Order: sequence, then C-alpha cells, then structure tokens
Amino acid sequence: MKLSLPLFPKLFLLTLTILLGACSTPAPRVSDSVDAGNSDSISQAALSQNLQLLISQVSQSQDIPLAFIESGFSDTKTIPSIRKLVLPPSGTFKKNWAVYRQRFVEPIRLKAGKVFWDQNEAYLSQIEQDSGVPAEVIVAIIGIETIYGRQTGNFRVKDVLSTLAFNYPDTPNKTVREQLFKDEVKSLILLCWTQAGGKLPANQSTLGVSPALFNNCVNQNSSYAGAIGLPQFMPSSIRAYAVDGDSDGQIDLRQSPRDAIASVANFLKKQGWQPGMPIYFAIPESAFAQASLLADGEPQLKYSVQTFINQGILTPEQGDLQAGGVSPQSKALIVDLPYIDKDGTDKVRYVVGLNNFLTIVQYNRSYFYAQSVAEFAEALGYKNQSVIAANLPALPSAKQSANSKKKKVPHKKATKASAN
Repeated sequence: MKLSLPLFPKLFLLTLTILLGACSTPAPRVSDSVDAGNSDSISQAALSQNLQLLISQVSQSQDIPLAFIESGFSDTKTIPSIRKLVLPPSGTFKKNWAVYRQRFVEPIRLKAGKVFWDQNEAYLSQIEQDSGVPAEVIVAIIGIETIYGRQTGNFRVKDVLSTLAFNYPDTPNKTVREQLFKDEVKSLILLCWTQAGGKLPANQSTLGVSPALFNNCVNQNSSYAGAIGLPQFMPSSIRAYAVDGDSDGQIDLRQSPRDAIASVANFLKKQGWQPGMPIYFAIPESAFAQASLLADGEPQLKYSVQTFINQGILTPEQGDLQAGGVSPQSKALIVDLPYIDKDGTDKVRYVVGLNNFLTIVQYNRSYFYAQSVAEFAEALGYKNQSVIAANLPALPSAKQSANSKKKKVPHKKATKASAN
C-alpha cells in the first residue's frame, strides 16, 4: 500500500504564507531563554534563533505587537524525543491492517464510545440532523483519536511545533514538513491571539487582549505532532473548522465534548460528506485478484462503481446497487489493506472506497485509519448503507437522512461488537 500510516495527524494542513520582514520593536528575545546546560544545546540555540525570526515575521505581517508574542514563546524548548517519534518506519517494517485494527476497534474503546454516546445522545442527534454526518462516525473518530479525551498528549504545543518547524529529522521530505510546521506555528499564534480576545488585523493594539489566555493557549498540551483536544485538530484546522458547539463563546476542544462533536462533523461536512450514503463496499475474496490490478494506493476517486461491476469486483445485486441510492456512476477507488495472517503469510484485503471513505481520509491520510473509523462506526451500529429508497429520484436532506436512522437506536448494539 503506497499510502502510509499516519505520519502527520490531521488532514491536509492549510499552507499559510508568512510574509518576510523585520520589526524593530525592542522586546525580550526568545533566544534569551536558551538553557546552556541543555544536552541538545545546539538544536536549542538554532530553534531559538529561527523562532525569533518567525515571530518577528508574524508580528509584522499580522500587526501583532512583537513583545506580546514573545512573552508567550520565551521559554520554548526543543524536544529531541519528538524527532524520533515522527520518523517513518524502517525499510523492513511491514504494514499490518490486522494489528492496526485490533489496536483501535477493540472492546475498551467501544465500551467508552457507548458511554460517550449516552452522555451526549441528544446533542449527537442534533448535529447529525444539522450536518448529515452519522453520529456513529463522529463517535468513532473521537474514540480512535483519544478514547474520548483520555489520551490527548502531554507535550506543550508550542514546543512540538517549534521543534518540528526548525529541527525536523533528516528525511526526504524534511523541507516540506518543516514548512508545514512553520505554518502551524503561525496558525497557533493567530489562534491564541483571537482566543485571548484579539482581533485580526490587530493594528498593534493589545487593548482587551488577555496575556494569561494567550499564554495558556500556546502552552496547552498536544500530541507529538501538535494535534489538540478530543478530536486532535492541528491549530490550522481549529481555525478553519472548529465550532463553538456549546455556545459559550469559546472553542475548547480539550474540555467541551460538544465543541469536539460539532467540530468533527463540520470538518467532514466541509470535506464533502454525502449524507445518507455508505462509506465502502466489501469485496468478496474471489475478486481480490482483480481488485489488486486497480489498487494503486492513490487517494483519488478514479473509477466508477460500474467499472467495478464490469470487472467482476462488485455485483449488481450488491446492497445499495439494487435497493439503495448508490448509482453505478458513483465514483470510487480500490482500498488495499495489507496484513500478515496467523501463519505469517503476507496477504491483502480489498474494499471499494466511496466518496465518504475519501472524506475520512482527509481527516487522517491513511487507508488504515479511514477503514478503522468505518468499522468502529459499524460496531456502534452504523449500517454502512444508503438510506435512500430505490424509487426516490434524489438525495434526501441531511435532516431526513438522520431522522430515518434515529428510529434504529444503533448505539445500543455497541456491547455486542468487539475487535472481530
């Protein structure tokens, strides 16, 4: 499978341009915080110098007082261990769908998912009606990401992003990755500025802006890649997709389940989620050989469902193709899921990914991840089929799709499903 396991959680990052420039405003320098006793002092010194330049550029381009930003970043540290965590697997590493699935679609997470659903059932129902994104899928994503807030990371986000922006390990994509993380540092500054009460453009005024809130924001915990909160959004994703679900005037993905639920739904909706449509089609093992010929690992909807019917990969009698709303002209792709069986033999499972599968891939660029979300959702009761009767001429609204499902109360089945 050419599409790698998640190396950079949270979707296609919004690449922001940092305008070059210098600012002469006198202020304490970030580099003043260098710890001479740090065992990684060379990396720390380089990080501080480069971070200072970036902060100056953001200050000038966004018209935010330099001293204000520096006050939040003055003790930023490089974290050597993170550089190891983002390294790609060794050349001998074999991707194993069976192991990956067992890690995420398992009884502990499913049990926690049922509890999370019970605690937020009314709001999940509301969001499903508003967005068209099934509650099971939202619950599955948050469960896979952090087990509903139990595992959100214990690194300071400013340290993570700064380390990876200026001290990324020597890999073939080092330059691209460093630029992505530089953009995330900028997004973090802008996010925290607005969350502290600032306006954009700032006009060099700190009136009404809380230094304490800004510092709390840049110092909040994240994953080793800089992802934040229950749904693990990068700063750029928070700015682009996060929603104030509980209407308290703040977006808090760490403490507010409603904010997290609404934000996941909003992300998927904006990425093109099709309400009332399935995520994937299973392929019979007898068609795996033919499917392998069309599996190129590229996350693109290159083929039509009719092509797969013609190739014998799908049958016209299969589920939605007869009784549902999936048109033979719908676009799809072959998803390959390599694994090692109990005898140590290399094998591959294949499924047909539809539009909604690719939408989940936008959340995390991994076929393993998207298929795990789909199967976690199924374990919670998601039917993975269209809710459109064959005689209806058009897709129903998101509200109609959601209402038709609510009668099923699917999450009550969660205790039946395990990692099987």
